[in-house]
Amino acid sequence: MSITVKEVLNKKQLKQWVRFPTKLYKDNANFVPFLENDEIETFTKEKNPAYAFCETRLFLAYKNGEIVGRIAGLINHAYNKKWDRNAIRFTRFDFIDDYEVSKALFDAVVEWGKERGFSSVMGPIGFTDMDHEGMLVEGFDEFNMSITFYNHPYYLEHMERLGLVKDIDWIEYKLTVPSEIDPVLIKISERVIEKKGFKAVTYTDRKVLHKDALEAFRIIDIAFSKLYGTVPLTPEIIENAVNSYIPLVNLDYICSVKDEEDNIVAFGVMVPSIAKALKKSNGKLFPFGIFRMLRALKGKNDLLEMYFVAVKPEYQMLGVPAILITTILKNIIKNGVKYCETGPMLETNKAVHSLWKPFEKKQHKRRRCYVKNI
Repeated sequence: MSITVKEVLNKKQLKQWVRFPTKLYKDNANFVPFLENDEIETFTKEKNPAYAFCETRLFLAYKNGEIVGRIAGLINHAYNKKWDRNAIRFTRFDFIDDYEVSKALFDAVVEWGKERGFSSVMGPIGFTDMDHEGMLVEGFDEFNMSITFYNHPYYLEHMERLGLVKDIDWIEYKLTVPSEIDPVLIKISERVIEKKGFKAVTYTDRKVLHKDALEAFRIIDIAFSKLYGTVPLTPEIIENAVNSYIPLVNLDYICSVKDEEDNIVAFGVMVPSIAKALKKSNGKLFPFGIFRMLRALKGKNDLLEMYFVAVKPEYQMLGVPAILITTILKNIIKNGVKYCETGPMLETNKAVHSLWKPFEKKQHKRRRCYVKNI
């Protein structure tokens, strides 16, 4: 029977679109759903400030009356302007192992792109660099993070058949927490603090953190500005991100570095993993999901996820990252954390890769952004 593709036009269809991966991966032990409420808000214009410079169209594929796939087409005008590109993006591309399904969904995005005069398609990549990005190409047997896509290995064959080719990869590390901090790292940190007048700042008050986080996200915007796919973060996006992350962070795992004028020059955030809690609750907050998340965030947790490590470019080679790492690592060791997982790092971003040289680590995942001329 032929495949039917329909555009998502109402709240009921949006919920079906958001929930499809949970159905597709119900028997997969390594899949972790995103928080359902967050995904719905991400694709609701009134909730996501990125719609100020983005447009989307969401599609569902049906076979014999059953939903068998989904995709979102995304036009990011800020990206095309910044990088002088003429590309349409795709994201949240999920489908059963049926090429007719993946092709019908992909063709829906391509046709929209052609109608709007675009010459290429790229993805999976979202609204901004803080959105989920990259299709998993290595690490299918690893438990997923709460902030990254998971997908079946067969997706890769479909990408090839669709004519998509690699544009760039991100890699991820799993770090083993040492029993004590490397003395060399401590020495570098102390020397930089003494000679350059920097100071490590930790937090006990979320109101103070909120104020500093607004400034810190501007640092993140600067530090990441030259990285693949990034767009300038508007004040509204920064405010939205800060309001989303502040309730999640355990204050033990967040630190900023300030200069003598009290300006933030670096910022690091790690969060106790909520992946297992999301898995048990199928990405839903109620009735028990919120309690599982709070227990993961506030209770004993031997795994942390790295959300951000950002250093102003002019300070990256001055030892400032060592201050961040040693400060947060003290609490990591004290609290009995065993492992830390990095978020996706561009394979070309050697500066951030170098941060993890002192640690025992395993490069356990790789994800990819594809591109195709249309």
